[in-house]
Amino acid sequence: MIYGIGTDICDIRRIRASLDKHGDRFALKILSEGELATWRLRSARWPERGVRYLATRFSAKEAFSKAIGLGIRSPMRWRLCEVGKLPAGSANAGKPVIVLHGALKTWFEAQGLTAYVSVTDESDYAASFCVVEKI
Repeated sequence: MIYGIGTDICDIRRIRASLDKHGDRFALKILSEGELATWRLRSARWPERGVRYLATRFSAKEAFSKAIGLGIRSPMRWRLCEVGKLPAGSANAGKPVIVLHGALKTWFEAQGLTAYVSVTDESDYAASFCVVEKI
């Protein structure tokens, strides 16, 4: 049974402006530890790729927060929600997945929920779609 659906579109230019204005503080607020490491690697090699990575993660977390009906309020916190991907060699290698941590993970599992997410970026926009099901 579908518990919730969320979607988000993010202007990548807005993310770039936040990074220009606030530096790493914006990324530190939004990204989990694992995402931060990936963002730093991508940003070092090609800064625009880092901006796009941050924008897609921001968008996916917004879509997820809408699908669970909490917005960005407890237990939903930016850094407790991670957008990972299935490992190479798996049937769906590279597929984005929601990985939760801490109180958010505890709450989500107690509700008997599972999440599916899709992310994309094109030109000036990043977009995400999330479906949450009750198991």
